[in-house]
Amino acid sequence: MELTSAIFIFVLASIHQPIAGVGHDPLLVVDDYEGGGIRLKCLSERLFSEAQLLWMDSRGDNITGTPLPVDTSTVSISSSIILKAGSRNSVSCRIIDKQLKTSTESSVAIADAFFPSTSPWLAAFVLILLLSIFLVLAAMYKMRNNNKEVTRAQNTRKQIQEEEQKRRFEKENEDAKGKIENVRNELKFRKARRNAVNITLDQKCKHPNLCISDDKRRVKSSDKTETVLKAMVVATEGFPSKKHYWEVEVGNQSQWELGVVSEKIRNMIMNNTENSLPANNVFSLQYSQGTYTFSDGQDIRDCEQCSVVGVLLDMENTELSFYDAEEMRPLGTVFFECTGNIYPFFSPDSSGNWLGVRPVKPQTYEALPQSDKEINK
Repeated sequence: MELTSAIFIFVLASIHQPIAGVGHDPLLVVDDYEGGGIRLKCLSERLFSEAQLLWMDSRGDNITGTPLPVDTSTVSISSSIILKAGSRNSVSCRIIDKQLKTSTESSVAIADAFFPSTSPWLAAFVLILLLSIFLVLAAMYKMRNNNKEVTRAQNTRKQIQEEEQKRRFEKENEDAKGKIENVRNELKFRKARRNAVNITLDQKCKHPNLCISDDKRRVKSSDKTETVLKAMVVATEGFPSKKHYWEVEVGNQSQWELGVVSEKIRNMIMNNTENSLPANNVFSLQYSQGTYTFSDGQDIRDCEQCSVVGVLLDMENTELSFYDAEEMRPLGTVFFECTGNIYPFFSPDSSGNWLGVRPVKPQTYEALPQSDKEINK
């Protein structure tokens, strides 16, 4: 294209148009595209002692050109100008010889088609390209955010599932532990029941306000007023060693007390020599208005009222354990230290309702474990 432009320009360049004197026409050279136009160079074909180079448009007006560097050993002149499309696409280069008072001139006209221009399609293409890039980047950004949201949602769902599994596992574990504990308690209760003994109440060793049934298994209060002295009755049987178990029907009495006393306390009650009983020789479980309290001061909270209480006296380990006989679960244990025979005692409330010993039916427990290690298995 540049070669075609140069040929076209040289064809249109005017031939010698002398104004005065003689000389060679300036040489017009199409150099290159530059600054959105075409750079033209004007070169002299001979040497001058004193000359001036002028650029003029189609109307004859002067145009400022740019002098080109020349060899200092010669006196030739040259200049360049950038010609852009429009009213100035026709330009002339004039060289004036000041000494001879002559001038030479060359002209050129370049069609607008040869000037660089930006196609409107190119602008539309660039705009569409930029818009497409923007849309692609926006889509990628949106996809990235969507992926983050999906990943976050998956992680949240996974975390929720893990927490649910953990809670379910903990619940199943707690249920399993509860079942194991229930089985262990039931086995201990059944094992304790193997030591069942007969208990009868001693008519000679009771508080005056208490009344004992004819079968000597039940007791109630005959005076509905409160007494300072513990209104208790002691059993006839005393136990010096081994394990012994009995059950007491307490019914729905609002308060009662069950346990064991030493032989010294039993003698004090029988001889009626004291108006009060020393607490350090009384080991018991007391119930009053929904609260269970042991003789050592510990309480049982959140425990429902039971109607039958099982009592296990372990002389070998000096332990006195209490059970809810209907539910076959332990209520607690009291430790004691005393010598001689140990006697069960019973203390009903002042309502006049019976509190009695319930006979334990003999049962066979061939499959019961023989030790705590076997129970823990």
